[in-house]
Amino acid sequence: MQTSKIRRMVEMAALIAVIVVLQAVATFVKIGPFPITLTLIPIVLGATLYGPKTGAVLGGAFGVVVLIMVITGADPGGNLLWQVNPLLTALLCLLKGILAGFVAGIVNLGVKKINAYAGVICAAVVCPIVNTGIFIAGMALFFHATLVSWAGDTNVVYYALIGLTGINFLIEFIANAVMGPVLFVIGKVLRGINV
Repeated sequence: MQTSKIRRMVEMAALIAVIVVLQAVATFVKIGPFPITLTLIPIVLGATLYGPKTGAVLGGAFGVVVLIMVITGADPGGNLLWQVNPLLTALLCLLKGILAGFVAGIVNLGVKKINAYAGVICAAVVCPIVNTGIFIAGMALFFHATLVSWAGDTNVVYYALIGLTGINFLIEFIANAVMGPVLFVIGKVLRGINV
């Protein structure tokens, strides 16, 4: 029992370290005003190995790193939102990560009853959808004027879905759908657990 608890703590610490490094590096990889988020992969891994609470904790760690990048200006798009409303920007940064990890864990729990591998795939697919969906909803609800000004003469909905998040989302979605299940299988093999 003690060994599994220690293993879990070490694995969570390692996943948080990966999240910090990936998000710090990803801050400099942008298509449009916001960085690509490859950090969702370790969040999905933790959520599928340990459940929704762990997914939420890892998502929270991701949110904190994003918030630091936003506040310091390393994420210029996010920093613009910070200038408009710091409290709502902080809530949006944290909430989208926490819920992405939590929902990925919930989806995995439901689907893995049918098939463990399908549970991981579904969790890997839903995580970027929740992350990006909450971001777009937050922009529409709390930063509508900013969104309209960024869109210029373009339709706001088109701009939000295609211009603001479209390519980033596709890259995140594909990376999660491919790498999440692969890393899950590797993690299970390394831990000596049949997949």
